[in-house]
Amino acid sequence: MAQQQSILVLHGPNLNLLGTREPQHYGADTLASINGKLVGMGEERGIPVECFQSNREYELIERIHATLADGTAYIVINPAAFTHTSVALRDALAGVKKPFVEVHLSNVHAREAFRHHSYFSDLATGVICGLGARGYEYALRFAMDQLQPA
Repeated sequence: MAQQQSILVLHGPNLNLLGTREPQHYGADTLASINGKLVGMGEERGIPVECFQSNREYELIERIHATLADGTAYIVINPAAFTHTSVALRDALAGVKKPFVEVHLSNVHAREAFRHHSYFSDLATGVICGLGARGYEYALRFAMDQLQPA
């Protein structure tokens, strides 16, 4: 029996601190509330959504590699600080050849100059930044529409 297509939402380092960390940039939503909303959106459409956060680059890479065998058809990723530093994470995404949307809670282009460069944007299907937690929702809706066109 074929495995059901699912969507993986990946959260990079320090996103476990959402709700308390720099709310002027990242908002007041917690990671748990964001994940709950995303999983619920998937349930409404009948598409499994798994959320995974790690502060460790290698754990994110291992989870991306696992998409080759677990039914993941699309990825939504907020690489957080790894956006600007991680060629290894970029190579993992390129290697598994899964389409993905890059999400950032804050408008990285209105912040420090080092945040303006992403190692992922040129590979991404799309990039959403500056829309807070709703950016995840928009990215997930897009991914679900790619799996189940209206």
